[in-house]
Amino acid sequence: MHGWIILDKPLGLGSTQGVSAVKRCLRQGGYGKGIKVGHGGTLDPLATGVLPIAVGEATKLAGRMLDSDKVYDFTIRFGEQTATLDAEGEVVATSDVRPTREALEAVLPRFTGPIEQVPPAYSALKVDGERAYDLARAGEEVVLASRSVTIHSLKSSPARGGGPFASANGGGGEPLGDSVEEAPLHHPADGPPPRAGEDLEEITLTAHVSKGTYIRSLARDIALALGTVGHVTMLRRTKAGPFTLAPAISLDKLNEMGQAATLEQILLPLRAGLDDIPALALDPDQAGALRQGRVLAGIAVDDGQYFAMLGDTPVALIEALDEQVRVVRGFNLD
Repeated sequence: MHGWIILDKPLGLGSTQGVSAVKRCLRQGGYGKGIKVGHGGTLDPLATGVLPIAVGEATKLAGRMLDSDKVYDFTIRFGEQTATLDAEGEVVATSDVRPTREALEAVLPRFTGPIEQVPPAYSALKVDGERAYDLARAGEEVVLASRSVTIHSLKSSPARGGGPFASANGGGGEPLGDSVEEAPLHHPADGPPPRAGEDLEEITLTAHVSKGTYIRSLARDIALALGTVGHVTMLRRTKAGPFTLAPAISLDKLNEMGQAATLEQILLPLRAGLDDIPALALDPDQAGALRQGRVLAGIAVDDGQYFAMLGDTPVALIEALDEQVRVVRGFNLD
């Protein structure tokens, strides 16, 4: 068992609990107790959506998921800011101001491209060796330094009064591409979408962001830029690195397949986590050398990273520089 299981993480489940669930299903299915399992990027318990779970040798690539871009759908409710910047925390600020759709569209370009962002006090970042959320829960004042992140694109849902993509250069922006799944964000039960000039109680946005971006902070700052306050009431990750919701399965489905010992049916190959990296075919001697940690010389390929393969068997993630190839991550596969 070497590859990826993509969970559609339910509300209330932590990322480490997702890992534990996969481990339990592997045991139930008789796959063995010693299989390594890890996750490819923390997702808050109050968030749902794409949680890549690395199994076996794929755990060596989980770190790359932490550095990957993410795509989120999120809803900002205007008028109340909470201590946690989401629906879980106590209200710490209120405002009677409600923005219009036009005002919202006008500020979105200010939050697209490279921006500075102050993370939430209730976050897993460490302050003097302590988790920020532990200090905040203990009543201590938490002051976190701003960080540079990139918002590749930011748009509001047309059904919820949104418009075109915002972009760093102030133009119409670029769509996220066919790989980004966009489920309908407005439902009849929500009532009719806002009309032009109508004040918004809430808005659902889609953001394509770099690593380290806090959506709760983004929501806070958008609300402040609109002269009001707000907090996140819905957060759903629709893409993490190369993984979308398309292959994602529910926790119930995971348990069902674990009990039936059919998990290999939903296991994505090791290569799935490196779909942006070209493959490099090796001969048996070259593969043997890389497995011993040796450097290959005289390999005429462009500089950069490659997924080295011996036939259909992954050998290593490698780095090519000046016709020399070195192992970045080796895989113990036959």
